[in-house]
Amino acid sequence: MDLDSFEGPERVELAPGYTVSRVINGCWQLSEGHSLTSPIDFDDVTRAFFELTERGFTTFDCGDIYTGVEEFLGTFVEKLKAGQGAVSADEIQIHTKYVPDLDILADVDFAHTEAIIDRSLRRLHRDTLDLVQFHWWDYDVPGYVETALDLAELQRRGKIRNIGVTNFDASHLKEIVDAGVNVVSCQSQYSMFDRRPENGLSAYCESAGISHVCYGTLAGGLLGSKWRGIKRALPETRSQVKYLQVLEDSVGWEGYQKLLALLTEIAGHYGVQPSHIATKYILGQPSVACAIIGVRNSRHVDDNCMIFEFELTAEDKAAITAFLNEYPRLEGDCYTLERTSPRYRGIIHMNVNEEEQGEK
Repeated sequence: MDLDSFEGPERVELAPGYTVSRVINGCWQLSEGHSLTSPIDFDDVTRAFFELTERGFTTFDCGDIYTGVEEFLGTFVEKLKAGQGAVSADEIQIHTKYVPDLDILADVDFAHTEAIIDRSLRRLHRDTLDLVQFHWWDYDVPGYVETALDLAELQRRGKIRNIGVTNFDASHLKEIVDAGVNVVSCQSQYSMFDRRPENGLSAYCESAGISHVCYGTLAGGLLGSKWRGIKRALPETRSQVKYLQVLEDSVGWEGYQKLLALLTEIAGHYGVQPSHIATKYILGQPSVACAIIGVRNSRHVDDNCMIFEFELTAEDKAAITAFLNEYPRLEGDCYTLERTSPRYRGIIHMNVNEEEQGEK
């Protein structure tokens, strides 16, 4: 496929006057300890950032608990401010997260929240955070509505431009919205393996005018052609540890290989890869505004461009949906298993923020 005429990715408005690219550059994979096999070449990642922004992929996703990532993005911002690259620092969007540690949830107050937001501002070399996505580990610990209202106060003070949530279910998201917080986006895991947003959250987001931002769309790379014909996978990253669990509990390994075959067949009609079909399918679901695709190197920049060079037909979508419907869907709302199942919960690190609280 000839990409010389590529005019940039599709964009979507998350809030009045605030637009982002529909494929967001994900940075979780750059966090310390994420890779289980090979180290990250950060010079190559910087090269990828320049190439992506030059092609119009100007939106980045990170988090306060992604060790080292806000600082790395801040360095990239400084390079843009110095005139390096094809865009200015004002032309990129950086979405971060606010994730108070599980152990201190009961003690979270406005001062703590403001301190973490100020830290993100310093790390990212920004005067205002474009989007802060809020997460609360345990709904049995009161305070998530009050903390969301504290974020709204920081928004009024000019430190935050937009507020979103991440890994919330429909009922608890509704509580925050009903309290008066203007939530513009909800980040959830959504892939062909994990269709829990279809259990109610997508419908609520659509009714409330909240844009769905999806992660895990490629299951940490498992929905790529390199895995076809493989009898068993050893995880290469922490992401894949999580997504392999989801794979096993949905389509299973045999169904996974059949799914890769189906995606490969459809991809052949367009001259693209199975990963492009997987991304396009999720981008076409109700309430979905964006998909986050991780950036680990510069080798896949062209791949991201190809997502916007074709459209799935109704027949393509129906074939994929019919296939997926032959297999179990994970039960419950989004992130419920991660909160309640020891198997899912056991691989999650819930106390990361406080390790860096002493940072100045």
